[in-house]
Amino acid sequence: MTDDKRGIVFILIGMSLFSIQDILVRKLSDVGSLMQIMTIRGFVGGLILIWFLRATGRTVSIKSAYPKLALIRVFIFFCGFLSFYFALGEMELAEVTSLFFFSPIFVTLISKFVFKNEIGVHRLCAVIAGFIGVILIVKPSPNKFELIALLPLVSALTYSVSMMIANYTRDRDTVWQQMMHMYWGSFVLGSIASIAIAFFGDNLGFSKSLAYLLRPWVTANIDALSMVGSIAIVGSGGMLLLTSAYRIANPALIAPFEYVLLVLAITNGYWFFSEVPDYFSLAGMMLITLSGIYIFFREGIKKAPLAVETSLRT
Repeated sequence: MTDDKRGIVFILIGMSLFSIQDILVRKLSDVGSLMQIMTIRGFVGGLILIWFLRATGRTVSIKSAYPKLALIRVFIFFCGFLSFYFALGEMELAEVTSLFFFSPIFVTLISKFVFKNEIGVHRLCAVIAGFIGVILIVKPSPNKFELIALLPLVSALTYSVSMMIANYTRDRDTVWQQMMHMYWGSFVLGSIASIAIAFFGDNLGFSKSLAYLLRPWVTANIDALSMVGSIAIVGSGGMLLLTSAYRIANPALIAPFEYVLLVLAITNGYWFFSEVPDYFSLAGMMLITLSGIYIFFREGIKKAPLAVETSLRT
């Protein structure tokens, strides 16, 4: 089997694991603690990564040649995926997933307006189509608009910025060092937030809608604890598969296969939560998907990768 074919297999298995993770995060929204998930996922992911590096004879290092940028990336990455997981508890699986897949378009926009890279009329049209897709899914109106619908976009934006930082620092920080930063940074930030909630949570007076975010750790519910552990394990497994895929295969070739996650999200949403997206949402999902894939296609033609250097899910 060629490296490209192996990369595609890794992507498909990794996306399947992420779909399981998203189901579990959603199921925990009524009884679990989001900070507990972030903390344990960081801790378990960090341990699995150390085991993987030692098993494959690679150097285990958490040091960074760009400590300030590493800290910034860790913080925005933590906030981004906190937003994503919180949105999973409030919105349909397919909507959250499709809005997160706006991240290649954000990368393109950042490259254009921040780094002054030329994106061309083709990718500009793809960006516009992606924005139309977002509008069809979010459905903003003067009478009814929920800010929660913006959380997946916040996650996509912060993820895009963190990936741009990763691309900038990769000349001296390896991808494995960057992953160590992400996991152990999530563990530290999640622990700090969890301690604050444990001491001051009763005085916050938060609404029911914020319970998932501000709920103390669950320790007596065996089912919830097993799901938290499963999230950490399958999420870490998916991350290793995606990282390995992008190291051995052509990114422009394998990146579009990440969109299988949207198909899984639609299927799982219907099967586990009786969610059926309306026609407008389905049209929006299609536009965002086609826009992202077209951006990958054009980058492959122009040999000017902006959005396919790394995976869309981590």
